[in-house]
Amino acid sequence: MTAETAGQKQSDVKYEEEFIVNSRGIKQFTCRWLPVDREAKGLICLCHGYCGECSIGCEETGVRLAKTGYAVFGIDHEGHGKSDGVRGYVKSFDNVVNDCASFFHSISERTEYAKKVRFLYGASMGGAVALLLHRKQPTFWNGAVLLAPMCKIGDEVKPHPLLVSVLKKLAAVVPKWKIIPSKDMMDIAIKDPETRKKVSKFLRSQKSSFTYI
Repeated sequence: MTAETAGQKQSDVKYEEEFIVNSRGIKQFTCRWLPVDREAKGLICLCHGYCGECSIGCEETGVRLAKTGYAVFGIDHEGHGKSDGVRGYVKSFDNVVNDCASFFHSISERTEYAKKVRFLYGASMGGAVALLLHRKQPTFWNGAVLLAPMCKIGDEVKPHPLLVSVLKKLAAVVPKWKIIPSKDMMDIAIKDPETRKKVSKFLRSQKSSFTYI
């Protein structure tokens, strides 16, 4: 199932990367931050937001949580980060949820984690994913941390209702058509200059554009 693995160790946290293949045959990037020289006291499963990814966007969170003794795992959604798929295109939100569920379950079934507490950690769209994962199996998870979960899109940022109706019809016919120009949200979304630089470099290397209808 694993296509490629890599890892590095820094002080009291070990960082590793791995590619897996999901049920639809799509290669997905996963990563983990593990405490060094001590047994993990629990699992934390990260769900990143739309246009996001784990290795850079969740790095600070992963390191911080691993230093407290937790094993932290993340997966790039299809079409995001280093995973395969059309950039930013979410054909089915159920696929996103199911991919996360499958990966997190495979981790929790490992001998070293089988009896550990399990927590979800989701931000923005990832918060919605975490909520749905918890609703599917509320007794499987010991808790969840949600950062501004995207439970709905605010009316103040939606286009005119007529335009929304037209776009829905177009999306049914040409879902990958890039017709909507979007402003660069980098300065607004990421405040830390160093993180912004890393994300910008990564996006340039991917030559990615998230402007699908």
